[in-house]
Amino acid sequence: MHNQNKCSSGKYGGKELEYLLEFLDHDNPVNKSKKSWSQRFEESFSEKLKVKYSVAVNSGTSGLHAAMYAANIQPGDEVISPALTVIMDAYAIIHVGAKPVFADINPLTLTIDPNDIERKITSKTKAIIVVSLQGLSADMDHIMKIAEKHQLAVIEDSAQTLLGKYKGRMAGTIGHIGIFSFEAKKHITSGSEGGMIVTNHDELAVRARKFSGIGYRHMSAFAGRTSLAISDVQDPNYLRFDTIGLNYRMSEVQAAVGLAQFERVEELLSKRQQVAKFFDEAIEGCQWMVKQETPRNCEHSYYTYAVRYQGTDNLNVSWKEFYDRYKKLGGDGFYGACMIPYLEPSLNDKEINGATFKRGLCPIAESVQQEIMQFKTNYRDMEVAKKKAEILNTLINKLS
Repeated sequence: MHNQNKCSSGKYGGKELEYLLEFLDHDNPVNKSKKSWSQRFEESFSEKLKVKYSVAVNSGTSGLHAAMYAANIQPGDEVISPALTVIMDAYAIIHVGAKPVFADINPLTLTIDPNDIERKITSKTKAIIVVSLQGLSADMDHIMKIAEKHQLAVIEDSAQTLLGKYKGRMAGTIGHIGIFSFEAKKHITSGSEGGMIVTNHDELAVRARKFSGIGYRHMSAFAGRTSLAISDVQDPNYLRFDTIGLNYRMSEVQAAVGLAQFERVEELLSKRQQVAKFFDEAIEGCQWMVKQETPRNCEHSYYTYAVRYQGTDNLNVSWKEFYDRYKKLGGDGFYGACMIPYLEPSLNDKEINGATFKRGLCPIAESVQQEIMQFKTNYRDMEVAKKKAEILNTLINKLS
C-alpha cells in the first residue's frame, strides 16, 4: 500500500506529499481551522533562524525586489553589490530605479571585499547588498561597521547559505534585511521556486509584506494578523490598498512543500557538508586546486564546493579540458561561476540609471571568475558522492 506520509524517494523524502494532500482537502473542517501553510512556514522559519519576522515570497529574486522597496531605495540612489554574484542582485537595484555600483571581492573567500565597499561609497550611496557566496557568509561585522558609519541599509542575499553561520549567528539575519531562495537546487526547495525575506525591524517587515502582497493596507509585519471583521471587508466602501505593490506572495502549495523540506533542513545541510569533506580529501595537497577559504569564525553550508582552478598556467591544461577529462572518467559536470553581472549582454556596454557597465570595474572578480569550479554537493547517495570525489582525485594524480 502506498505510504501517503512519504514521497517515494529522492529529494522529497519528508512530509511533502502528506502536506500537499492535506492542503488539497481544503473542505475538511479540521484543515480549515488551521493556520495557512505560508504562515506556518514563516513562523517555523523565524523560530529556527531566531528572527522576529519572515515573509514568504514566490522567489528569491522577488524577495530582493521587495527588500529594495522595504529599504526605501529610490531613483538616483546608489547601491553597492559584489561583482561576483548572480545578476539578479543588479536587476533588483535597477528595477527600483537605483544605480548598481560593483565592489570587488576577496580572492580567498570569494565574497565582497569590505575595503572596496568603503572605497565605492559616495553621497548617493543608500545600501549595500552582501552576498553569502556558495554557502559562505561575508565579513559581516566589518560590513555592518561601515554601514553604521555611513548610515546605509544592509541587504543580505543568502540564497545560497541557509543555516550557514558567521560568529555563531545565522547568515542572512545579521544585516537589516535578508533573503533566502528555495529554487530547486538550493538547500531546501518549495517545489521549484520560492523564497523568504527575514528581518528584525518592524517597518521593514511591513513594507516588504505589503509590497510583495499587492499593497493591502491592513497587512502587518506578521502573516495572518488582522483585527478586521469580515463585515468590514465585505462592505462596498472598504478601502483595500495603500501601497503600490506586486503579487510576489508564496502559494500555499509552495509553502506546504517548503515547510516539509524545512523540517529536514539540518539533515539536508549535513549531507552537503559531508560531500564537501569528500572533496576536501580529493584535492588535499593539490597546489593548483585552491579551495574557497572558510574563516575560522564561519560555518560553511556548501551550496556548492568551490575551488579556483590554476592548472591552466601550472599544467597547461585548460579549464574546459579539465572539465572534459573529469566527465570522461565518470565525474559529474561541474559549474563555472556565473559571469560577472556587468559583463552579461543585458548590461554590458549599456548605460542604465546613470551607470555605465564595462570590463575593468572589478579586476579581481573578473580574473577569479574564470578560474572557479563549482562541484555539486546535493547528492542524496553518499556512496555516489564519494565516488565522484575519488574520480576527481584520480584525475588530479594523473595530471600532477
